[in-house]
Amino acid sequence: MKKIGLIGGTGPESTIVYYRRLVYDVQKRAGSACFPNLTIESLSVFDVLNFCEQGNFSGLTQYLLTGIERLAAAGAQYGALTGITPHIVFDELAEASPIPLISMLDTACSYGTEHQFSKIALFGTLPTMNGTFFQKSFHKAGIQVITPSEDEKNYIGSKIETELEYGKIIPHTREQFCRIANRMISEEGAEAVVLGCTELPLIFEGTRLSVPYMDVMDIHIQALVNLILE
Repeated sequence: MKKIGLIGGTGPESTIVYYRRLVYDVQKRAGSACFPNLTIESLSVFDVLNFCEQGNFSGLTQYLLTGIERLAAAGAQYGALTGITPHIVFDELAEASPIPLISMLDTACSYGTEHQFSKIALFGTLPTMNGTFFQKSFHKAGIQVITPSEDEKNYIGSKIETELEYGKIIPHTREQFCRIANRMISEEGAEAVVLGCTELPLIFEGTRLSVPYMDVMDIHIQALVNLILE
């Protein structure tokens, strides 16, 4: 089996999900005695957000690259980021990386194309919703990416930073997230809601909308399991 190295801590809750899913999904497919060999380099989601807020993308690239180099030194054959926001510098990071990196955006875009979505609603951190790196991949595939209103984006971004990154699930926050999603479905014609932050599945778990979710983390994990077992 191939060895995967993960940049974790961006944030901790999603890193736990990645580790658990990779271990047990590989075991289910390869047999009860088979566990993958993984290495995790835990960085800080708040450092990532600070780099983005300052517009210091070269600093963010170097911060992540240092982690990737440590994964490679530990024998990882492929690397992956467990957070979507760090993908804002993915192209620069992949170019400098000593090992191939598996993009969460590429796997999500392939999924959207396969399911023939033409317009999707993006939920995520403020750098993700306000940036262009996520939208760019989907636009190339002919998929329109829409984002919430400015007030809604600020609300979502704030709740991710102050609640979800700490594993806090507040019922009122869940209700407001669903309200925003339903508005974008009914008023703007969203055909799917993208969980564009790897902590968002926590808040939407157990909720149903009239359109499907696109769980970017789940799609990415499935691709990594396939790679481990190739």
